[in-house]
Amino acid sequence: MSMSKVLKRLSAVIVAAFLVGAMASTATADPGTQDVDANAKLSHSQATTMLSEAGLTWSSSGNCSDRNRPNCTSFDQVNEASIQGIITLKNASGCAINVTGGTETGHADGTYSHWNGYKLDTSLSACLNGYIQNSFTSIGGNRWESSSGNVYYKEGNHWDITYYNCGGC
Repeated sequence: MSMSKVLKRLSAVIVAAFLVGAMASTATADPGTQDVDANAKLSHSQATTMLSEAGLTWSSSGNCSDRNRPNCTSFDQVNEASIQGIITLKNASGCAINVTGGTETGHADGTYSHWNGYKLDTSLSACLNGYIQNSFTSIGGNRWESSSGNVYYKEGNHWDITYYNCGGC
């Protein structure tokens, strides 16, 4: 057999093996999961649409959504994983959730900050407080960590949540 025929057959075997593997991984993927790019940024409109469709509410002390005003609640440039994470929290807890802080200015700086799209604030509620404090691991200082690594910080009158990922969406 010539070398070119061997290479053609080898190529065909490799391609077939790749396709079978790809089909098998697609067939075994959980149809309820979504691919979420942790770094994908959403517009305010995209984020509020996702929140509304999932049954979450949001409020702003200034009744506005301007990212450059600290009394507004903006989701402009929020990470898709953060929005999916708060939706995962609502679905897992069964609690009504009102988001009170997003990517607006006025929060602490840092890599995993509100401004950079990693953090959301929510109102406190007996349902949400109980779920977080009973379902996640206390890591001290009014902080709890989920099994996915997201951190929930009870900061006086609200939850400050850092979403490193979507929490299993």
